[in-house]
Amino acid sequence: MTERGHQFERGTDGPKVIVAGLDGSDSSMRAVAYAAGLARRQNALLAMVYVQPVMPAGAALGVPVAGTTEEIAEDLMNEIRTAAHRVKDAFEVRWEFHTFRGDPYNGLVTAADELKADAVIVGASESAGHRFIGSVALRLVKAGRWPVTVVP
Repeated sequence: MTERGHQFERGTDGPKVIVAGLDGSDSSMRAVAYAAGLARRQNALLAMVYVQPVMPAGAALGVPVAGTTEEIAEDLMNEIRTAAHRVKDAFEVRWEFHTFRGDPYNGLVTAADELKADAVIVGASESAGHRFIGSVALRLVKAGRWPVTVVP
C-alpha cells in the first residue's frame, strides 16, 4: 500500500472561515447572527463583509457616495463592536470585519476567495425586483463554489 500525502480539502471538518454578507438590512443582520452562532459552535472565524457600492460619477447626482458608504461601514462596525461587547461573557466568537468595493455579488465572491471561506451566509433579498433579475444569494448558490445559506 502506497502512502499518499494528505491534501487539504476545504470544508471536510466543518467550516473554519464563515463569510457573512452585511449591508445593514434586517435580513443581513439575522444572517450575521446565524453565522455567529455557527462560528461559535464550529470554533470558526466569522468574517463579516460589507460591500461598498461603487456608482458612476453621474449617478450620484452630487451626493458624495464614497463618503456615505464609508459612514455606513463605520456605523456597521460600531454596531458589531457594541453587540460583541454586550455578549462577550456568554458568547465568544472570533470575528473580523471587512469592506470591499463593488457590486454585492462580486464583492462577496472576492471576499470568499481571498479569505478562503468554507461557507457563505447571506440574508434573503428584501427587494421585489430581485424576483426578476436574481438576488445576490441566488447568484452565489448558482456559482457553486461554497455552501451558501440564505437566512430569511
